Amino acid sequence: MDIEELLPQQPEENKEEKAKSPLVSLEKDLELYAESIREIAIEIRVEGLSAHPIFVAHQHTVTIGEVILDRKELNTEWTIQVSTFEEFVEKGIISPDKKELFLKSYKRPEDFMCVFVIVPEGANFIYYPYKTKR
Repeated sequence: MDIEELLPQQPEENKEEKAKSPLVSLEKDLELYAESIREIAIEIRVEGLSAHPIFVAHQHTVTIGEVILDRKELNTEWTIQVSTFEEFVEKGIISPDKKELFLKSYKRPEDFMCVFVIVPEGANFIYYPYKTKR
């Protein structure tokens, strides 16, 4: 699956916002969202839906996972959707030959959220701790 397939619409931002790194606002939003994301990750694992929840952070409309934290409703910069390792494999974002490598690098879900960050230039996985320094 190509990044264009995940982003069926163009970004909803103006050119001035592109000048600053979006990761600064992402970190701010992840700190705000951390407890909610942690609770959802626990629920996914306890209910047996997946041992490997993945959260998708974006500022667009994407076609993977389900919206759990909408930036428009919450007046924040990033929307967070919840997905799973299994959906990422099914949609071809994680190729079958990379499954084991991904699972080996997957950090403890009790301590870190696995976030697939999508920006117009591309996408990548990051691990963000639930408890951050303040």
